[in-house]
Amino acid sequence: MAACLRAPVTGVGPLIGTLQRDLGLDAGTAGLLTTLPLLMFSAGSLFAPHLARHWGLTATIFAALVGIFCGVLLRSAGTVATLFAGTAVIGAGIALGNVLLPSLVKSDFPERVAQATSVSGVSMGTAGALVSVCMVPLALWFGWQGGLLAVGLLPLLALGVWCLRAQGMARAGSMSVAAVGPAPAEPSVGRIWRSAIAWQITLFLGFNSVMFYSMASWLPAILTDAGFTAVVAGSLHGEMQLASALPGLFLGPVVARFGDQRLMAAGMALLMTVALLGLLAYPALAVLWVALFGFGSSGCFLLAIMFMAFRTGSAGQAASLSGMAQFIGYLLAASGPALSGAMHEHWHSWQGPLLVGVGLTLLMATCGALAGRDRQIH
Repeated sequence: MAACLRAPVTGVGPLIGTLQRDLGLDAGTAGLLTTLPLLMFSAGSLFAPHLARHWGLTATIFAALVGIFCGVLLRSAGTVATLFAGTAVIGAGIALGNVLLPSLVKSDFPERVAQATSVSGVSMGTAGALVSVCMVPLALWFGWQGGLLAVGLLPLLALGVWCLRAQGMARAGSMSVAAVGPAPAEPSVGRIWRSAIAWQITLFLGFNSVMFYSMASWLPAILTDAGFTAVVAGSLHGEMQLASALPGLFLGPVVARFGDQRLMAAGMALLMTVALLGLLAYPALAVLWVALFGFGSSGCFLLAIMFMAFRTGSAGQAASLSGMAQFIGYLLAASGPALSGAMHEHWHSWQGPLLVGVGLTLLMATCGALAGRDRQIH
């Protein structure tokens, strides 16, 4: 499931120029292909916990995967209308998966939260990088419609695995209410929005989302302005996504040994600070700074997902916290690329946006240090 939560969106980036040319899209309209999924992530986050309580976790995730697959088919139909409609459907499906991933981990792996979340992070980053690398060759061989359609293999495979999981649980007679059926409302869920811990996790995730999607949108432009060729800038953009898969390889075993994650959360955010300062002061070493940024951002994301399980007492409460954090986080993220571009146009330089990013990552480090304390929402 985690492999389906990034690749269908990040895979569009390499084809933006082709889509503009073939469909006659201007730059602003093409930019909506990046912003629209983030808005859908935010809006869908409000409904995911309610759907999971009403339908059950298994059925809701099944519906999310079906939505992603149908969205990929619609997006590949070949018109502007279906391109945007399919993108919106994909965003809605991914929104459910984003929110329910911590709940699924809490439900199925209560004693191995860190390890399961890390495996999810590796899957997410690897699938995203693989699709980004393969998209242009696929589009050259089969056209851009064929390239976008190929992404549908991921949700199709996930649906097959999900059906086998549900059948196996049914045969074993172990399908718990939390896993497959409607769950009763929990009295603690309503307190999520009034919890200081919940807001610390929300801002930690939100600031990270702003920075990741801003850099995902503008990193090639930042690098070309610094003197890199478009080809090298594109390669470094891919490097950032590859680096995002690395924290999942070791973060789970390390986090599992500690109840307190303050230093890890603050440290990952400060890696992003160092990366942004490096791009400002020594852009020639961009290969290092880009890797640090991707590594730190992915580490912060995985820790935020872990916090949603660590700081809650049940799968239902984890889903509610995840819904709150991702609603606000992706709402902030949707504004990040546009504001970064506006600042660049105003100052005619990337120094201003990068300095603002330094400030946001320092706020992230503070929120991470607070959210990383060993305690739970009550």
